[in-house]
Amino acid sequence: MTETTRNIAFSKPYFGAEEQAAAAAVIESGWVVGGPRLAEFEAAIAKLCQTKQAIGVSSWTAGAFLVLKALGIGPGDEVIVPSLTFIASVNVIVHAGATPVFADIDASTFNIDPDDIKHRITSRTKAILPVDQIGLPCEIDRILSISEAHGLTVIQDAACSLGGRFHDRPVGAWAPITIFSLHARKVVTTGEGGMIVTNDDGLADRLRRLRHQGMSLTDYQRHGTSPTTFETYPEIGYNFRMTDIQAAIGLAQISKLEAILARRRKIAEYYISRLTNHPLLQMPHVPTHVTPNWQSFQLRLRDDYPASRNTLMTGLHMRGIATRRGVMASHQELPYQGLGRGLQNTEAVAASGMQLPIFPDLSDENVGFITKEVDRLARQWKETQRV
Repeated sequence: MTETTRNIAFSKPYFGAEEQAAAAAVIESGWVVGGPRLAEFEAAIAKLCQTKQAIGVSSWTAGAFLVLKALGIGPGDEVIVPSLTFIASVNVIVHAGATPVFADIDASTFNIDPDDIKHRITSRTKAILPVDQIGLPCEIDRILSISEAHGLTVIQDAACSLGGRFHDRPVGAWAPITIFSLHARKVVTTGEGGMIVTNDDGLADRLRRLRHQGMSLTDYQRHGTSPTTFETYPEIGYNFRMTDIQAAIGLAQISKLEAILARRRKIAEYYISRLTNHPLLQMPHVPTHVTPNWQSFQLRLRDDYPASRNTLMTGLHMRGIATRRGVMASHQELPYQGLGRGLQNTEAVAASGMQLPIFPDLSDENVGFITKEVDRLARQWKETQRV
């Protein structure tokens, strides 16, 4: 007899009284966009990432689009990107008018394979957009070496990896431009939102103009100046601003980041300790020089196991455990079909990958229940195969 079915969510933001008070204080102040909380949040992210500049935007996609536009990447240009990524990483290249060129991944880490990047470079390649999947930083040092040899720009898609480290330096401190997501599923969330970090002061100034209709002065810069200090609009921009309400929530999140990371790490370590060498599943490989933030916990079904990924997900769902398929293969979606070639690892991982619940409020008891149910389903399927 199994335990009573539970109701275990897949993910939840880690909000509490601090976030509520921070948002309320901004509302009470009357300065809800482009104000002091945004400036403070940008400074906190820049410090965390050991960069000179951080630019808050309305989403990761908005930030990546602004970066591509600021770099002049558009029609006729190619950007190398893994197909194994949330489709926004690919869509934004098309939004800018450029062409995505898909590279394969290392099946053990789910991240772009630097050796495959070399085979995708052409005379039209302008940039490489590597992705840190599941919060596990990519091999950014090798990718930077490739970019330097070919005169390319690296834009690190760190949507999932804020708080992660590579060779004991924070994600954001390596690439010339790194972009984070602050979506509700991320380790640090403002509901929606994104953050660009860079050491290029000129680029940062331009990105701040572009996010606010090309305006030469921010609202915060104009505050307290002469009433006849007028802004100008030297170029066409967009409305991709982050609000001070979001920024205040983000500051509250940053204040407890270490606790968030520690709890996610404990859950991931428990999954790995209980499921390593499992007859059904393969655990993600974490290189010794990488510290993931464990934004997601993704695993794979073993190639020789008789059950499908969807069967396992359905079985866990029936026990009240929410799961998600693993990271998608973007080249298998309708807009990009026909663009992928030689992506065997990508297709294998997309077909067999799935993600287990992981968030700070997930109790030890429920983590144990999840792993026990995975074991039970594995034994059940084994017995079925013997019949």
